[in-house]
Amino acid sequence: MQEKILSPHASSLSQSMRDLGYSLETAIADLIDNSITAGASNIRIFLDIDEGNDPCLVIIDDGSGMNENALLEAMRPGSRNPRDKRDKDDLGRFGLGLKTASFSQCKSLTVISRKDQNTFAACWDLDLIADRNEWIVKIPAIEDIPVAPYIEMLGTQGTYILWQKLDRFLDNSINERSKSNSYTKLSIVEKHLALVFHRYISGDYKRRKVNIEINGHIITAFDPFCISNKATQMLQEEIVRIDGNEIKIQPYILPHHSKLSKKEYDFYRSRGDFVTNQGAYIYRNGRLMAWGDWFRLVPKSEATKLARIQIDFTNVLDEYWTIDIKKSRAHPPPQVREKLSQIINRITDQSKRIHIGRGNRLFDKQSQPLWLRFSDRDKIRYEVNKDHVLINAFLNRIDPDNASILRDVISLIERSIPLEAIYADYSSVPQSFEEKEPIQYEDLKGQIMHFYILLTSAFSMDKENFIKTILSMKQFNENKELTYKILEELI
Repeated sequence: MQEKILSPHASSLSQSMRDLGYSLETAIADLIDNSITAGASNIRIFLDIDEGNDPCLVIIDDGSGMNENALLEAMRPGSRNPRDKRDKDDLGRFGLGLKTASFSQCKSLTVISRKDQNTFAACWDLDLIADRNEWIVKIPAIEDIPVAPYIEMLGTQGTYILWQKLDRFLDNSINERSKSNSYTKLSIVEKHLALVFHRYISGDYKRRKVNIEINGHIITAFDPFCISNKATQMLQEEIVRIDGNEIKIQPYILPHHSKLSKKEYDFYRSRGDFVTNQGAYIYRNGRLMAWGDWFRLVPKSEATKLARIQIDFTNVLDEYWTIDIKKSRAHPPPQVREKLSQIINRITDQSKRIHIGRGNRLFDKQSQPLWLRFSDRDKIRYEVNKDHVLINAFLNRIDPDNASILRDVISLIERSIPLEAIYADYSSVPQSFEEKEPIQYEDLKGQIMHFYILLTSAFSMDKENFIKTILSMKQFNENKELTYKILEELI
């Protein structure tokens, strides 16, 4: 039997490596993995698209840096076998991230690293590879290094990454629109990094704090579990062991949105609604890999939107999780799925109680609710309470024919409730249903006066019962101080 070595064409493979599905935010996150693995405490990202300069994106860290051999090995495509044993804190896996992430956004990648007071540099240029059809890496002369933008911010040790020829990032020309689009993309990058590395940014993971900046702006960690809020429930942690290695599973129930401050709510809402963000959050060495998925164990729903599960594992178990090159997908092994199924049933019941229970309390608080809720087998309907004292009083003041017409109008309103629109709006912006404009004094006074005349004339209601009836209604109960003041003036 003959054997032949068929090496891939450099020009073809290098172009194929550009289309593995990276977005700008996942590409930058992949490079930050390398910086954190190198022990960096400070990571700076700069985008320079000013006219007169060649557009570029720079990432600088203060990690351990690399010597010449280590740098050239890092620049090699497939520099590590994913089956090789790695350092327990290594965030890498395939030895491809630096190259594939960078090529997905640019055609020129330069890496400069300092270690032991020595500086080393190497550069991939896809145009050169395409022309020569060879894996040619350029080694810049030391005297050429200082011309690199922001290079002065590289300290005595650390690594500097430069993206140029940003053909996937920028529009065809640099103008105000392309600049605006670019900074919008950076805003998306910031939110992505704030979530993916939130345990490093906050110093929560192994008490190691990492500062990440974009154009001088420090990124604030985004905690998907809202742990700082006292109303968040941390349920019992579960542990699954595979080959002697622990996988920690920590369930949470987030607070109902009414328990969030306006600042907290706006912060969470700006990063996605609660419904789509529910599910499991998978962390590998403290780095978020995938999130917002129940792995088909339970469907996403409004009732379970407050449930979250934090899953932690180390890189020793990589093979069991089917991690992809972009580190944006992970599937739990059977042992974890089995435990997850048990936990999900428990925490989703709790989430439903918090979400639906609040609605029940709203009805229970009122001795005479304006709306009645009925459950008929699998159907739920809402009807106006025609025995409500105000409606009853009004019906008693009009003749039977008009009363019949009014009941028909109320029935039409009941059947025309835009449930789908209300559901969609409430799912995305629930607080907007509660944060109404404060009622004005004159409006409140006018309403109370009309109701007083109606109820006293229809039922000869005394002052005590009128006050009790008025305070059973939400708009008056929420403005008690103003309501009492008006009542003292009128009666």
